[in-house]
Amino acid sequence: FGSFLRLLHTIWQYGQHPNIISLAARPGPHCAMASYCTEEHSQPRSPSYHLFFKNVAGHYISPFHDIPLKVDSTYENLFNMVVEVPRWTNAKMEIATKEPLNPIKQDRKDGKLQYVANIFPHKGYIWNYGALPQTWEDPHRKDKSTDCCSKVLSCGEVIPVKILGILALIDQGETDWKIIAINVNDPEASKFHDIDDVKKYKPGYLEATLNWFRFYKVPEGKPENQFAFNAEFKNKAFALDVIKSTHECWKALLMKKCDGGAIKCTNVHISDSPFHCTQEEARSIVELVSSSPNQENNTEDQMWHFLGK
Repeated sequence: FGSFLRLLHTIWQYGQHPNIISLAARPGPHCAMASYCTEEHSQPRSPSYHLFFKNVAGHYISPFHDIPLKVDSTYENLFNMVVEVPRWTNAKMEIATKEPLNPIKQDRKDGKLQYVANIFPHKGYIWNYGALPQTWEDPHRKDKSTDCCSKVLSCGEVIPVKILGILALIDQGETDWKIIAINVNDPEASKFHDIDDVKKYKPGYLEATLNWFRFYKVPEGKPENQFAFNAEFKNKAFALDVIKSTHECWKALLMKKCDGGAIKCTNVHISDSPFHCTQEEARSIVELVSSSPNQENNTEDQMWHFLGK
């Protein structure tokens, strides 16, 4: 019932951490990575696995609601990204929007843990994949318009990114936005300012991204995915407008001004939200989570699918 804006985190070298983001010819910040940490409950690849988030004080928080959208409000294009799926992995990890405090869990369908298929020549997800916090795509609201060689990040990392462009995937008749972003601490980040820079410096990257999204559900017996705008990647300005709109939708969600369905809006930092909770209440939520040592066997990440033209 509604969703985050999803990011394809693009770091084009086997490293990261450049020092500068260029905005209006001003030197930008070097962003620290230690503001948030995670706590695992149960084992990965088990139905009871939960990855909870804590702030620098060690208090439990929601990655959906309590991590701010922007790293620094004085910079137009400097956002937080929550990494859900590390690059080259197959498990469909995602922020659980329907659970209190919204931990990261592995998606399940018909009781089975979900994995993305390997479609030759790609292994799993071809980028570090994640979400922008404090954004929400309201399903009742109509749109006005309808990481290349990368260091593999960890599930639950929160990293500073700048936005380069956006792709409009059509999923069951609704727009599912996919944002292209680069870590501001990447060695090559100063070269990338908009979607055309991706085409210029990393030829083939956008084509690979488009093909991945077009075919990734085909091994499940589903048809190829479709795209809006004739599968054209829109530029940074378009992407920033979408982010602004979805942030406003999130604000309405947190203030109970719209129907969020089954989405859980429990938070510890938005004090005027009717869903605000105390640290003690947040701790109680975590303590109620059951654990299981059992991992499910999966062979999908070892299988390869070869699709014809």
